[in-house]
Amino acid sequence: MANIKSAIKRAELNRTQNLRNRMAKSEMKTIIRRFDEALKANADDKETVYTLAVKTVDQAASKGVIHKNAANRKKAQLAKKLAAN
Repeated sequence: MANIKSAIKRAELNRTQNLRNRMAKSEMKTIIRRFDEALKANADDKETVYTLAVKTVDQAASKGVIHKNAANRKKAQLAKKLAAN
């Protein structure tokens, strides 16, 4: 554990940011899973679930949780799945 006051503050900040990033990434994965389930169930609201999934992926990228290129890749995969159904 750090002894210097600024290092202690930095460690606490890292913990809170890590928690926030994990929450955002978990939410993104959950919504993508819901999209996959909507496709398998052939639900009527798959377009709205797709829109929500793309929105959360964009939000995660804008917050720096995932890289911009990773977000674009995920969105392309989602669009490909939607077009196949």
